[in-house]
Amino acid sequence: MQVANGPRMDRRSFLKTTVAAAAVIPFGSSYWRAFASHEAPVAGPGPYGPLGAADPNGLRLPAGFSSRLIARSAEPVGDTSHVWHFFPDGGATFATDDGGWIYASNAEVDSRGGGVGAIRFASDGAIVDAYRILSSTTRNCAGGVTPWGTWLSCEETEGGLVWECDPTGQADAMPRLALGSFSHEAAAVDPVTSYCYLTEDQSDGRFYRFRPDPTLVPLPSEAARLLERGTLEVAKLADPAAASTGGTAVEWLPVPVPNPPSVLIVESVPTRRQVPESTAFNRGEGCWFDTVARTVFFSTTGDNRIWAHEVDDASIEVYFDGKATAGSPLRAPDNLTVAPSGDLLVCEDGDNLEMVLISADGEVAPFLRLEGEQHRSTELTGCAFDPSGTRLYFSSQRGYAIGATYEVTGPFRTERV
Repeated sequence: MQVANGPRMDRRSFLKTTVAAAAVIPFGSSYWRAFASHEAPVAGPGPYGPLGAADPNGLRLPAGFSSRLIARSAEPVGDTSHVWHFFPDGGATFATDDGGWIYASNAEVDSRGGGVGAIRFASDGAIVDAYRILSSTTRNCAGGVTPWGTWLSCEETEGGLVWECDPTGQADAMPRLALGSFSHEAAAVDPVTSYCYLTEDQSDGRFYRFRPDPTLVPLPSEAARLLERGTLEVAKLADPAAASTGGTAVEWLPVPVPNPPSVLIVESVPTRRQVPESTAFNRGEGCWFDTVARTVFFSTTGDNRIWAHEVDDASIEVYFDGKATAGSPLRAPDNLTVAPSGDLLVCEDGDNLEMVLISADGEVAPFLRLEGEQHRSTELTGCAFDPSGTRLYFSSQRGYAIGATYEVTGPFRTERV
């Protein structure tokens, strides 16, 4: 998904940002949501109105929006020689020093056929380069961004790892063993504390938090060392039932063996089962840190929910419940991102192939829908805004049978609602 929209932070800038954020946000996200009079989302028309007819790319969009096909799997990207990967999944954008940006995209391919591809754009949106930043990994599903400008690519397989990647491709990708070995789905990093939150795509998956070793004080060029060592923890909800009726406290328990041996070894206990009193989440998927609300949003596809973990309050609640929302257009939520406006955009894993918007005003409405034979048996993945918040990227994972990636432009709300 999307990184902080600006050049990479040096250590001094990062510390200044940390201090400033701590000074201006004295309350948890419950304060911000109360300030905005945000109640449980309800089905409505949304801020952009109804969807129009399908365009030549098979996208139905609201009036004023248009789409561009920027890459098809197995074909060169633009005028470059780089061939786009199969089955594009989670994605993110990274601002560059020349006013452009990079879109990184995972390849959810089995048997070490996965990895991450990247497309570099000029300031006017023209494609200027494309290349690989990670290869020979397995089922790279979603991931997350770091405050220091790297992409965390997650392997969705038992014993899978998180790989930290340089979007420019200048540095080698590194496995971050301290983030655990399990069926990783997505990650989200708090820019104030550098804590990393992780989801797990299993029917009895867990919600994890990684706390970097506080003795690590990396040089500006080595900020990624914050993920080299630390403590992996798993969430325990004080009252899981109360999460649906106003929220409940979260306790973080240490995981004894973050990197268990292969599950083929009888004595091995998968990460998610090492702390039996921890809380199970039904197929944790997309995960995003909203820096204004100080909240981690994440989806669980198995029960059609979006969760909100308020990090400063150490609480969690069901932010959206598809089963409890009358007439809700959102089912099987997967990848997600937060727009500059505070609107939450959620990709469906199936259903009627929509990207659904949960507005900061409290409405749930379709923002786009895929139609046509080229999108048969697909899902939407990789939603991420460019640094300006006026271009949205996503993929039809099995569009044209093997994958296609698009850009949507139009009158997006770019001010916080």
